[in-house]
Amino acid sequence: MSSKHAHHAMHLMLCRTGTLSIRVDSAKKDARAAGVLVGPDVPHALDARGAEVVLLFVEPESHDGLRLRASLTESVRLFDEAARDALLASLPREGPIPHAAIGPWMESTLEALAGPTTGAPRMHPRVRKLLRHLRSDPAPEDTSLEALAEVAGLSSGRLMHAFTESTGVPLRPYLLWLRLQRAAGAIASGRTAGEAAHAAGFSDSAHLTRTFRRMFGTTPSFLQRRSQFVQAQAKAPDAS
Repeated sequence: MSSKHAHHAMHLMLCRTGTLSIRVDSAKKDARAAGVLVGPDVPHALDARGAEVVLLFVEPESHDGLRLRASLTESVRLFDEAARDALLASLPREGPIPHAAIGPWMESTLEALAGPTTGAPRMHPRVRKLLRHLRSDPAPEDTSLEALAEVAGLSSGRLMHAFTESTGVPLRPYLLWLRLQRAAGAIASGRTAGEAAHAAGFSDSAHLTRTFRRMFGTTPSFLQRRSQFVQAQAKAPDAS
């Protein structure tokens, strides 16, 4: 169960069995469904207790993200059990999901859900250049407005306007979202919260935990325990 939170990525959550409940700020009561697609920066709370879920995050500025955004007529899209079953048809309904099956499933699912790019926000080419820079590995050390404006080849004021217009979120919150992604990836790969906080540029693990809860509605320790459980399942010998 997550507390109310919002983050920049779109995400698809599908229950492998059972249903979940979701509440968004604009709704008067919880909605029940077998799956949900949540738009970017939408405050919401999810409760999938007792259900095992498949979760897919999509960057709104990516090609697939632009198509998904164009397909949403409201802030969230709910899926009934029949629609959920169709989306999960290529995956096993219980037990570990083979790594080889994940990529093809993601591609087929995005193709099934995404709409045409018509009407999607147009990405400023200088903003696209800056996004490639920000997502590079290793992460750029200097993310001051002046340094990023120089990378983009725009004035500071023009960059802030073009970035918000292209992505739907101001530059500083987006930078925080990228740092949080790096921290989550580090935790999922087995690093401690303190190590992940340092790697992603947070002041300490407490700062990371506060930000994690605000944007994901849960804590780094939950992700750490979940990652350990998934890894243990993957390593378990086949009883057959």
